[in-house]
Amino acid sequence: MQVQSVPLGSVTIGPLAWRDGTVRSIRRAERLVRETRVRTRGSSAGFTPKRTAETTSGDKITEEEGGGESRDCKCKTSRPQTTGGMFPSSSLRACVAPFPPTSLREQCARASGAVAGEYMRRVREVEAHLRRQAGRVTQEGVKLERERGHLERMLRSISTNLTVNRKSSEGRKRRPATAETERDGADYLLLCERRELVELKQDLEAALRNALTQLQALGQSSRRLLACAAERARVLELLPPSSSAAGRISTAQTVTKADPLSPFTPECEEVLEFSTVTVNQSQLLRETIRQMLTSAIARQKAAHCTVNDGLVKKIAETVSLQQNLTLMHAATRQAVSRKQREINRLRHSHGRAQGPEYSGDTLSREKLNRPLVQVYQRHPGTQLPEAAHLIQGSAVLRQCLRSSEGELVKLQGACSQLLDDLRGKRAAAQVDAGVIRMRRQQVDKRAIPALLQQGASRGRVPSSYCNAVALSCSVVESWDCRSPDSPPTKLNVFH
Repeated sequence: MQVQSVPLGSVTIGPLAWRDGTVRSIRRAERLVRETRVRTRGSSAGFTPKRTAETTSGDKITEEEGGGESRDCKCKTSRPQTTGGMFPSSSLRACVAPFPPTSLREQCARASGAVAGEYMRRVREVEAHLRRQAGRVTQEGVKLERERGHLERMLRSISTNLTVNRKSSEGRKRRPATAETERDGADYLLLCERRELVELKQDLEAALRNALTQLQALGQSSRRLLACAAERARVLELLPPSSSAAGRISTAQTVTKADPLSPFTPECEEVLEFSTVTVNQSQLLRETIRQMLTSAIARQKAAHCTVNDGLVKKIAETVSLQQNLTLMHAATRQAVSRKQREINRLRHSHGRAQGPEYSGDTLSREKLNRPLVQVYQRHPGTQLPEAAHLIQGSAVLRQCLRSSEGELVKLQGACSQLLDDLRGKRAAAQVDAGVIRMRRQQVDKRAIPALLQQGASRGRVPSSYCNAVALSCSVVESWDCRSPDSPPTKLNVFH
């Protein structure tokens, strides 16, 4: 039912000001009744009705008539603008707020629940991202721990090789003769191997220290990530467990701009950045360690094989010299026997030239005062040269006997020296063979992973070490080219 204004009478009773005041009061009452009715209908219908042209014209007339009073009434009927956002049915074009429905508390509770649920879902995304990053950090820690184990095994292998090198050097000092205990090329190869192993040990120890430091950094990063994830998970008690769809959320949807009051806080951003940098550093360190291990295995194997080859060549050289010494010792013994027979013949000849020791054993034809000689010497200048020849022959025989005895002494000394050298070479070859056998037995190839051994087989050995080895082995190869029948001379092998 609409309110209709009653037309005023045409009879004027009383003063004009009294009539105008009454008319304004009636108009104001009519306008308030219409506005109240419109608000009631709009709130019950769920929207704010538009103001009609009549109402607008009436308002304009009333404002023209009432002036300040209408403005006061409008200010009194207005509501706060913040309540309009909670009700979608209200319109910002209306100058006043709609009348609140009876379900206002339920709507506020639902809106608060929606805000809290959205916040929890975003926190769950951040928490899942933190835990995924913690899982990647843990996985990287496991890989780095595996490389650390390889480093430790490689260091144990190098320590074993250093012990074998020390035992090899000490074993070669047990060679018998003085000439055999002098430093030679095999000792130089052992020294080069020791320097190489010491350098490798220092490099791998430095890499192991870096790996331990990086493992501590990874552990710290993992603990920080889990702490942040636990702190974020404090608001997730009322949510169901994460579904598989939560793991497929991209990082762009999860990680937004950091805000202290948002699900993604600056602390989470800092922890994620630190973990990313730490994982990248760990990956680079693992690649470096793998390359170092491959190079170390190749260098260690090359040094070990080079020393073994040098010792084998040294044994070959010793055996060759031993064979030549055996041949020369036999030749010297033949010369000694031959010289001894010659001395015996000289002594026999000298004895025959001297004659018998007892004058009674001298035959008449051998005496210098036999009758034929006495008769021949009755004339002057008829001296026979028999006595002079006998004296001269005895002197020559005595001189030859003396020189032959000196030569025999020298041959016997040379034979003894050859025999001593032969024994020394035989003992030196046995010592070197024992050293090689010890080196091959005590080097455990199982201490190095097969994967790294395969990678090391394709690696390259430093050129400086190869040049030193080639320089040490060049003289050995030149001696191996000699014929076994060549006479033994003074050799500068492995010097």
